[in-house]
Amino acid sequence: MTLRALRAAFRNIYRSLKYRNYRLFFAGQSVSLIGSWMQRVALPWLVYRLTDSPFMLGLVGFTNQVPGLIIAPMAGVIIDRLDRRKVIIATQTLAMVQAFTLAGLYYAGKLEVWNIIALGMILGVVNAFDIPARQSFVVRMVEKKEDLGNAIALNSSMVHAARLIGPTIAGIIIAATSEGVCLVVNGISFAFVIVSLLMMRVGPDRVLRARRRALEEFRAGFRYAFGSRFIRAVLLLVATVAVMGMPYAVLLPVFAREVVHGGPRTFGFLMAASGSGALAGALYLASRRGAQGLGRLIPTAAAFFGVALAAFSLSTSFVLSMALLFAAGVGQILTMASSNTVIQSICDEDKRGRVMSFYVMCFMGTVPFGNLLAGTMASWMGAPNTVLVCGSICALGAVASWRALAAIEPRLARAAARPGPAD
Repeated sequence: MTLRALRAAFRNIYRSLKYRNYRLFFAGQSVSLIGSWMQRVALPWLVYRLTDSPFMLGLVGFTNQVPGLIIAPMAGVIIDRLDRRKVIIATQTLAMVQAFTLAGLYYAGKLEVWNIIALGMILGVVNAFDIPARQSFVVRMVEKKEDLGNAIALNSSMVHAARLIGPTIAGIIIAATSEGVCLVVNGISFAFVIVSLLMMRVGPDRVLRARRRALEEFRAGFRYAFGSRFIRAVLLLVATVAVMGMPYAVLLPVFAREVVHGGPRTFGFLMAASGSGALAGALYLASRRGAQGLGRLIPTAAAFFGVALAAFSLSTSFVLSMALLFAAGVGQILTMASSNTVIQSICDEDKRGRVMSFYVMCFMGTVPFGNLLAGTMASWMGAPNTVLVCGSICALGAVASWRALAAIEPRLARAAARPGPAD
């Protein structure tokens, strides 16, 4: 490939950065997410150090994320009625307060597991509003709808670049100092995304007028999302992968210490391996033009994810485990980011907040039940056997969903043919 061709490929991958508002968001969120991933590594390691219990890892993961399942669907109704940028500024500010509260308790010597659970539940409530608001706000930052898929893929690459960098830094910091430093850094990092949002030049959202009660709007959004066989098929596979596949992450401290006989640095490197795979998958998606072909890619990637997890569960080699987690990261992000792109490509604008709240419910809101299930299973049959079973179920679910997801392709082609801006 010539140098000119390489430059053209690079510009294609990062083409959404030509929009000023998206550049600001990308820069601020990139810094903030590194801090968030540092906290996500520090807290499970702290919980496992305090309790030596795989079940407690699952319980903490459950309580931290269950608000996403309970609150996110109704949060979508509220988000459709408010300016999304203002919602994100508010949620990021509250997340900053939560991080500094954790850090304050840690350095006061009063941070216990129940504190982590309680503050994690508060953050879960905040995220129930923040994540669907951020997902649906992407469409306001790009001016051409053909760049929407690229912007969503770049969002995913941003998340997983942070997932690569954050755990690596956290593992080194925890080994050298303490978990508390990671909590402080996370609190500081939220300032970057808040400033970037304040610097944007974007008009107010076209909000939904409250002509009906919130419960009626929720029902209308539910009927729209799950009444569409296309959106329903995507959401069901996302939920399957989220419940059975993603909870492997809460068991990684067990693999790091008990299977490959390492410490916090090993844990950080295992997290980073998964994150680097996800980053590679996200960059591949960013290099694509349009959403066509994603209907077939989604089940293929989900099956690949499940097989990689099953193989990881059988590995006792640190190097092989890193490679298999890299593969799992690729499969996971191809599944989730492609699903996000497909849903946003075919949903109606006035229902976008509610539809994305259902996506968040299936993507993140169901994960706590998977965490609790994984922790319980690991206490009974061990972490490796648990991941083996869960990975196998993901692969089987992907095979079962192939026909329904492949049928989305004509709908994506029609959506691509419609002219007009992204919003």
